[in-house]
Amino acid sequence: MTTPLTKTARQSRIIELLGRNAVHSQSELAKLLADAGVDVTQATLSRDLVDIGAVKLRAADGSLIYAVPGEGGERIRRARTGGAETFTGRLARLAQELLVSAEASANLVIVRTPPGGAQFLASAIDHADWTAVLGTVAGDDTVLVISRDATGGADLAASLLALTDRERPHRSPRAGLEEPGPSQVTSPWGPADEMPSVPAGGAFVTHPAPENAERRS
Repeated sequence: MTTPLTKTARQSRIIELLGRNAVHSQSELAKLLADAGVDVTQATLSRDLVDIGAVKLRAADGSLIYAVPGEGGERIRRARTGGAETFTGRLARLAQELLVSAEASANLVIVRTPPGGAQFLASAIDHADWTAVLGTVAGDDTVLVISRDATGGADLAASLLALTDRERPHRSPRAGLEEPGPSQVTSPWGPADEMPSVPAGGAFVTHPAPENAERRS
């Protein structure tokens, strides 16, 4: 006998089932719901999974299983380690799985993840209790991490990337843009000894143009 449930109650039941079971597919989830007396169509189940933010993450045996932020993260932890895991250890593990890139600008870090992974990573950052982090805002595949230091974004991005064993990109702490190396720096004025200068008195002078420079009448 099936039990009619409100949307909220049904989704709460789904979260509970995903937290207790390694669910690899929607058909497996539908069967678990049916066993619990909840009848749901495939279309409704798909919408419910989107609504609760369910994503697929890799379990200890290498298979992909459904998980949701909070409950799902804890279930993944138990499935992988079989015991306790520090919040910092969880952040390191999720960073290796989910962190695609981290770019800094002033006190902000934009972290990219695969679709659906942002809330997992943001939750791990929050619970790691890094003193340098003021807070996080998570979307679907992007996390905004805010540093307490007005110019601490670059260091924070480097710390996050270090968790993934990847090198930090050469980026400007202020603008978050790649900085050119010396060979890439160019000037519209030519070599440095031909650049305009402003003396202490404030009068603007320019160095003489080369003799072969084009003269205008």
